Amino acid sequence: MQLYQRDAIEAAVKLDQEALSTVEEGFAALGRGDVIQPPILSMAMEEFNSEVDVKTAHIHGWERFAIKVSTGSFDNPKRGLPSLNGLMMAFSAKTGLVDAVLFDEGYLTAVRTALAGAIAAKHLSRESSRRVAVLGAGEQARLQVEALKLVRDIKSVDVWARRREEAERYAEEMRGQGFEVEVHDDIKSACAQADIVVTTTPAREPILQASDLPEGVHVTAMGSDSPDKRELDEEVLIRADAFVCDTRPQSENNGELKVFADKEPPFKVYELGKVIAEGQKLRVSDASITVCDLTGTGVQDTAIANFALSRLADT
Repeated sequence: MQLYQRDAIEAAVKLDQEALSTVEEGFAALGRGDVIQPPILSMAMEEFNSEVDVKTAHIHGWERFAIKVSTGSFDNPKRGLPSLNGLMMAFSAKTGLVDAVLFDEGYLTAVRTALAGAIAAKHLSRESSRRVAVLGAGEQARLQVEALKLVRDIKSVDVWARRREEAERYAEEMRGQGFEVEVHDDIKSACAQADIVVTTTPAREPILQASDLPEGVHVTAMGSDSPDKRELDEEVLIRADAFVCDTRPQSENNGELKVFADKEPPFKVYELGKVIAEGQKLRVSDASITVCDLTGTGVQDTAIANFALSRLADT
């Protein structure tokens, strides 16, 4: 058994085309029905303002599967500690033996989440997309834009965050990477010229309204990953010409579809894996509006863990 620490993992695994292709392959396998993926095991510990999620999946034909344990302790910033942590364990699917433990402290989760956003944009946004609006100013706000560069020639970023000072810090960092960045005081102005909108917040009430969406925009919503979070108003989903999620059951429980918990949504629900596997073309014109709700899947974790181990073996 191998034990890898974050420094080695971070040196080996970057946001690049090979990593993107591996995660995309995992989604496609899910869409073909070639994945065993149980529901998320989740536990909230309200007395400590903390939570833990456990995700796993086996991809048929792959020799290893991963189990990912992800923790969130939301009072940690007051303690001088990061809010998120975790690790991945890779097992032999044949023997059940532990092949490796990836003590990544949540790094691989952050990478595969950003890559999922890029994959969604690859299949759903206009190929000519150059401008992205980002709601939120945290780690994923940065990583989502960096990953988008793998699939679209992003030049400009519009950012909104609840605290202006955080948005300004984000803008300074992204300008250092060569992006043109404008900070906005309201969401509507941030989205006004966007080709792509990415929501990256822990919001518990909708922040994005249908009236905020320009013609032809693609929206990737990745902040709602638990039953108590929501980023998109119901009318955003209804207005979209195509609504896509990573898995419908997760979106209904943790994601944006939970607004329709007691009724059938008045639109067709697509799953990203099937869109990829079947080559579905959901954008019928440059005016089409598309929405993708990403809640995070075990197949992404197995894919990125296998990718990480292949890179680490070469170092």
